[in-house]
Amino acid sequence: MPQRLLPLLVSALWGLSAAAQPPPAATPSALAFRDVAREAGVEFEHENSPTPRKHLIETMPGGLALFDYDGDGRLDVFFTNGASIPDLVKSSPRHSNRLYRNLGGLRFADVTEAAGLRGEGFAMAVAVADYDNDGDPDLYLGGVHRQQLFRNTGGRFEDVTPGSGLASDQWVVGAGFFDYDNDGWLDLVAVNYTVWTAQMDRFCGDSARGIRVYCHPRFFEPVASSLYRNRGDGRFEDTSAASGIARHRGRGMGIAFADYDQDGHVDFYITNDKLPSFLFRNVGDGTFEETALRSGSLLPEAGQDISAMGVDFRDYDNDGLPDIHVTALAGESFPLYRNLGKGRFQDVTYRSRLAAAVAARSGWGNGLVDLDNDGFKDLLTANSHVNDAIDRFESRSYRETNSVFRNLGDGTFEDLSSASGLAAGPRRAHRGAAFADLDDDGRVDVVVSALSDRAELWRNESPSGHWLELRLVGTKSNRDGIGSVVKLLASSDPRWREQWNHATTAYGYASASAGPLHFGTGQAKTIDRVEIRWPSGTLQVLENVAADQVLTVRETP
Repeated sequence: MPQRLLPLLVSALWGLSAAAQPPPAATPSALAFRDVAREAGVEFEHENSPTPRKHLIETMPGGLALFDYDGDGRLDVFFTNGASIPDLVKSSPRHSNRLYRNLGGLRFADVTEAAGLRGEGFAMAVAVADYDNDGDPDLYLGGVHRQQLFRNTGGRFEDVTPGSGLASDQWVVGAGFFDYDNDGWLDLVAVNYTVWTAQMDRFCGDSARGIRVYCHPRFFEPVASSLYRNRGDGRFEDTSAASGIARHRGRGMGIAFADYDQDGHVDFYITNDKLPSFLFRNVGDGTFEETALRSGSLLPEAGQDISAMGVDFRDYDNDGLPDIHVTALAGESFPLYRNLGKGRFQDVTYRSRLAAAVAARSGWGNGLVDLDNDGFKDLLTANSHVNDAIDRFESRSYRETNSVFRNLGDGTFEDLSSASGLAAGPRRAHRGAAFADLDDDGRVDVVVSALSDRAELWRNESPSGHWLELRLVGTKSNRDGIGSVVKLLASSDPRWREQWNHATTAYGYASASAGPLHFGTGQAKTIDRVEIRWPSGTLQVLENVAADQVLTVRETP
């Protein structure tokens, strides 16, 4: 997430086709989105409190979450918010975190005060999960020198941070829940960026012209991220050192989870700012080994450190192996690492045709989600540069529109940002993005935050195939079923026979998407077979499942 004061060399290379035997040609269609935030009643404007001093924390917030906080079956919207600088106090209502309740019909109402979620301090990251297995989704907030844990007590949140075991002296940019020891209780990773105080006031920029910019990451000390084990009694134990995580220092930004080597233990990937990223392999004995170099996911194939920010860890090519997509700044290619199996990844950014498409764009939040329900996961990115004075040094803009790339099913993506309507939206300093079906029409919608500006709610109006969503309820596993791997098999769509997804709420940048597990099924109105591998190891099989429904599946004994 650096400030580029020298012109960047922009790649103009086009990738090669990824597949030797592509599937049948896709039915012509287009992705289509419309920003309905204002008419929906989502009036949030992020207050990042920018100052002439250009404190680094000003440019990095923007986390949000989509989750059903009150159990009515509709997904609600939560935004983190900033605070005054340098005291880091929510000194006015404009700094309040904000919760909007989904009333149905794509209408929302602000219920922040009633829910008890105004919050404290300069918040950035949000993680969502039912950490206490009581059936209500809880909230974790990470920020500058503060972590907060809010327990959901039937739609009202109680701040249970004191006594929770969470540290208070870290700057947390990303976070996520997962069950690393498969004991049925969700553990937490807090992604730390650096040691920061308001007194760190180095001048960066062009002193001759009096232009001050946010300082390059090299001026900030790398630190280790934190792993907290859920004790099952409402408290967390810091196992960063015992697990091996603490040995690896970076400037952490994004985090995403997947069992990339299919050994039954969930692993995670942390993006680092201008440092190599981390792939932490879960050994299964309470420890992790860092395997990014050995696996081929350390750096893009050019070998340069990038401003790695958002990340999704998901199977985009329907081969059953979770892949890795990372956002970065203009000229850094938004790397796509394809999982080759046996613990190895290959950078296929050029081959996928994403490299040229994003060469002039800077990205933060991202998600690999099937947006047209054709059976292949598409890619959406929330865009903006980090340096708000970039146009005074380079021929590019700080504020950008968002991007969407349709998965063609042959390993390549098509840029539909303009055709979809996203490029017609206002240029903003976009940051977080969260994904879920907010209006119950089977199409995944997108909410995007923007610094010092209005949030966006992009209603998905794309021509759509059939779909299936699974709401998982663990019994032996954690109640949310996080870490479950789901495989669909269908014979009635010629473009796909099998596809996979896994249950997680953490991906993108600083954000959480906690809706049901979504599959587009294309022409398939009936799924021949649904296989669910729960974290407990239980394999549950459903047969002849009708599409176009949200199906609740309870883990069998």
